[in-house]
Amino acid sequence: MVKKKRLRLIAEMARKIRAYRELKNRPRDSQKYALDYDTMRRPHTGKMLPVLAWQDVRRESRLFSLLAGMRMFGVGRVFTRKSWLEDHTEPSYWQLTKVKVDYTAENMDHGKAWGILTFKGKEEKEIKEVDKVMYHDWRLVPKHREQQFKDFVPLPEPPVRYVPYPPLLRAMKLARHKQTEGGILAEEPLLPLERDVVLTKDYFRSQDQGKKLRQETAV
Repeated sequence: MVKKKRLRLIAEMARKIRAYRELKNRPRDSQKYALDYDTMRRPHTGKMLPVLAWQDVRRESRLFSLLAGMRMFGVGRVFTRKSWLEDHTEPSYWQLTKVKVDYTAENMDHGKAWGILTFKGKEEKEIKEVDKVMYHDWRLVPKHREQQFKDFVPLPEPPVRYVPYPPLLRAMKLARHKQTEGGILAEEPLLPLERDVVLTKDYFRSQDQGKKLRQETAV
């Protein structure tokens, strides 16, 4: 007979209370990502920002620093990042659909935002939470340039011409190369999906000879 498991109501209630206290006492984003601009340290963790980020921290803005002074906190507007403008020729941006501001933060410059991401000209269909809102490289796209960002048509992706070898064939190819060449391949071997064949007389002659050999029967 299976013994019934006893419900430990008091222990379960204590666990829920501990989880609620941890959730209540966790630092807010305004405390977690606060920054002392003189020492470039975060007071909550004591960590110093990388030296390469100091210039952007002093010149650029966080996302909610821009949203705090805008009508409806920038819902419907287009925002991009300095790193995207420098690293990609295709437009990458967020179009905000929802903003939740932390009203307890000083100047209301912290919170969460949601929107539709277009990365390197490819728009995603689902609404997602905007990440890295605390980074100091956000920029507002002017209204007269929004349509220019949206009208971009991405180039079609090139067809796949090479694929990785199956594990067994890859191991055989590496072993054969090690036996013949006595070393390790510098690059990962790839299997071509198309054969580049030059249609010459020698090619057709070799094909005919191969057919004749296959048609012959062994005596």
